[in-house]
Amino acid sequence: MTPGRILALVLLVVGGLGWLIGDDPIYRRMVYLAGLVGLTALLWTRLSLSQVRVRRWARFYKAQVGEVFEERFEVENKGRFPIFSLEVWNDSPLPGAAGSRLLTFLGPQRTITYNARTYLTQRGQFPLGPTRLVSSDPFGLFRSQRELSAEATLIVLPALYSLTSFPFLAGQLPGGRVLRRRSSEVTPHAAGVREYLPGDPLRSIHWPSSARRAKLMVKEFEQDPLAEIWLVLDLQQGVHCAQPYVPPVLSEFELLYGRLRRLVLPPSTLEYAVTIAASLGRYFLQRKWPVGLVAGNRAVTVLPAESGPRQQARMLEMLALLQADGTLSLAALLSTQARYWKPGSSVILITPDAQPLLLQAVGELQQRHLTPMAILLDSATFGGAARAEEMERSLVHNGVAVCRIRHGDDLEHVLSQFSLPRQVTVWSILPSVPLT
Repeated sequence: MTPGRILALVLLVVGGLGWLIGDDPIYRRMVYLAGLVGLTALLWTRLSLSQVRVRRWARFYKAQVGEVFEERFEVENKGRFPIFSLEVWNDSPLPGAAGSRLLTFLGPQRTITYNARTYLTQRGQFPLGPTRLVSSDPFGLFRSQRELSAEATLIVLPALYSLTSFPFLAGQLPGGRVLRRRSSEVTPHAAGVREYLPGDPLRSIHWPSSARRAKLMVKEFEQDPLAEIWLVLDLQQGVHCAQPYVPPVLSEFELLYGRLRRLVLPPSTLEYAVTIAASLGRYFLQRKWPVGLVAGNRAVTVLPAESGPRQQARMLEMLALLQADGTLSLAALLSTQARYWKPGSSVILITPDAQPLLLQAVGELQQRHLTPMAILLDSATFGGAARAEEMERSLVHNGVAVCRIRHGDDLEHVLSQFSLPRQVTVWSILPSVPLT
């Protein structure tokens, strides 16, 4: 109990008992004083909090795991009375969300601004709010609470590792019959125009059509028959496993100046799989190869194969929201999707599932003249039961390149140093050339 409440209670009890026992006016005045103080405190708290305005904004609403997200809070008292105690609570579901503050005095018509920095440890989409305000009167008798809904959303993209090399199996080179598939990437084959969308490159704007229609129009092209790269994520429910994870706590110096520690992924096969897919996608897209993504989640998400920076942005946003809630096994997923892939394309399977059905899925890909490669997550190192050694040997025996990932591995080093075994036929190796 606060000192103000104790004082008000003493005044009320002593004054009430004295009023009942004796007829001294001082006891009545004590009761009136306690009631007046209580009523004033109640009205002060309710009215002052209703005049508080909170605004939250950030420079960017997309960030990556491992970065520091900076958000600015502006708290304004638009009323005529000062607020002696105001608690600002950031109730955003963003893990480790900063921004909660205790403001001890906010005068009338005054504004207080401050920055909040949060180290991002989990991908996903998070509302920046709600914001909860808690205020009390000068005597500490009453507390009033008000909640402000979220007005913006932060998308946390998966972490990216910079790979220096990665083996690439391709069975078809550029040239040949044009594919009747629309693409925003520039090719020698024009297909038509469409309305401009945010993210379209300015060089694709068709100015004559834009002038005729009084709105921006961009050119569309038909893809050249270049072998594609497909990243397939196994998101079957119950396949992935994880261990308890305690996010790192950064000091104020690290948050302020960006002196971050080495990125450590959560001990989860799902997070490793998503990060690997994001890193491989960026690696191939930077080298101008068309990359597509298939995720076996509940709705079976498919991103058609394209190249360019816009494709990378779409892929990262898709990967940020994926969860392991699918119902299809990897073999069933491939049987429904492989018919749409061009012969000679490479298919990189990312899975922790070491069941025999994986061999069946790989065999079907080979029958369709596709070149499979497996990124096999060793579930035993993530707290699971299945071990990947036997499956790795079986896949290599069937002519499939396998890269086994364990918990704690440096993904940048392991993926960059991965080389093909002798049993795998190398069609071509994508060179590690400097990017311009």
